[in-house]
Amino acid sequence: MTVLDWASVALIVLGAVFFTGGTLAMLRFPDVLCRLHAPAKADNIGLGLLAIGLALQAESLAVAAKLVLIWVLAMFVGAGASYLVGRNVLRRTLMHRWESDRRGKSG
Repeated sequence: MTVLDWASVALIVLGAVFFTGGTLAMLRFPDVLCRLHAPAKADNIGLGLLAIGLALQAESLAVAAKLVLIWVLAMFVGAGASYLVGRNVLRRTLMHRWESDRRGKSG
């Protein structure tokens, strides 16, 4: 194995470690917003390391560019999905507090 192969293997294994850490954090954290934050960060780093590790083994520059493009698109999609879920949680929390305050003052 060449140095390039060893670097590729190291990056792929490190990416898998980040994915595993993000998954464990998602299972361990108490609320939705914490569960959104941990995997979003860990998965972006993990996917980046995997993409770079695979790009080192790519046959052409076009294949490597596609891997990097997949990584960039996944970062945008992950950020957008986290925003939408977080906004929905915030709205439900505020609506629930508003309704309980309203019931308490009128009764």
